[in-house]
Amino acid sequence: TYAGTAKQTCISYVDYGNTQRGSAILYSNIGTNSADFIGITAGAISNAATGAVNVYGGINEAQTGLTIGSDYYVQADGRLAAGVTFIPFDISSASYTQSFSVSSQETNPRQLAFNADGTKMFVAGQTGQDVSEYTLSTGFDVSTSSFVDAFDVSPQDTNPQGLAFNANGTKMFVVGATGVDVNEYTLSAGFDVSTASFVDSFSISGQGADPKNIAFNTDGTKMFIVELAGQDVNEYTLSAGFDVSTASFVDSFSVASQETQPHGIAFNTDGTKMFIVGFTGDDVNQYNLSAAFDVSTASFSNITFSVSAQETQPNTIAFSTDGKKFFVLGGAGQDVDQYAVTQNAFVATVKAGQAISATTINMKDLT
Repeated sequence: TYAGTAKQTCISYVDYGNTQRGSAILYSNIGTNSADFIGITAGAISNAATGAVNVYGGINEAQTGLTIGSDYYVQADGRLAAGVTFIPFDISSASYTQSFSVSSQETNPRQLAFNADGTKMFVAGQTGQDVSEYTLSTGFDVSTSSFVDAFDVSPQDTNPQGLAFNANGTKMFVVGATGVDVNEYTLSAGFDVSTASFVDSFSISGQGADPKNIAFNTDGTKMFIVELAGQDVNEYTLSAGFDVSTASFVDSFSVASQETQPHGIAFNTDGTKMFIVGFTGDDVNQYNLSAAFDVSTASFSNITFSVSAQETQPNTIAFSTDGKKFFVLGGAGQDVDQYAVTQNAFVATVKAGQAISATTINMKDLT
């Protein structure tokens, strides 16, 4: 082809010696005054068909959010980010930052939850047999917390252990050790426990007699219960999201090799990481799931983070929505300890669209 008076030569070939068969590499020389360009397609492009090719200075749909010519940093996990301080949901070398006491409201706190932007925090307590609500003037900064009110759950269970909400806070779930069940409540105003009313309950006694914590997947079609006596995580499916009356047991995953007194559970956003906190090691253990929110595919990642310097009775763990902070609720300290996840290790600086190695050019945005 021709661009003005400059002749453009394009050569495309498939590298059959590469394990990625079908990926096409494109070489182009435009006259004598322009740089050569190397591009790699996301997949094979049929003869006479069109397709996206990544080149230096170019962006395709796999690079949404990147700006041509801007600096991006290659993170330890292979992703790119610009000016990001922490790696989301990475506890491998997290650091303690601060704590907030809940002892004025609860001397035996059991479970912790936040709303999506971290401006509300909730603590389920065994002594008060209630759920305490706090507001945070700065989202996910426990030092800005202040108590609002509490909701009594004793008519349903005198030993509340676990606590969870649906996404918009119009449903609340409390795990009770007395009834060995999950109690469901509706809230007429999202994340306002003063508007809560009891709906129904679901027995989990068939899987154990000492439930400690609860978590859901994003759409509420899966529920997970930490069982102390069984030293495992029990998975349930819900045919109607966040409706415990539709729950049914699926299977369980033992954490006994890492923790014989498991209490808390949390997942990352896409359900490919699971975190268990317990009394035995006073630590947080990370598991990887090859299938999202499927505990049968879980395996220990060999990543453990100790919280013993702050807490010897860690009851639960919760993450900020972006995964850059996590919080451990402690029975011994009667407080919420806040941590910053692992800091980024900047190993290289690259431009958008530029190859970051001899074999890698496609880039992913963290947003």
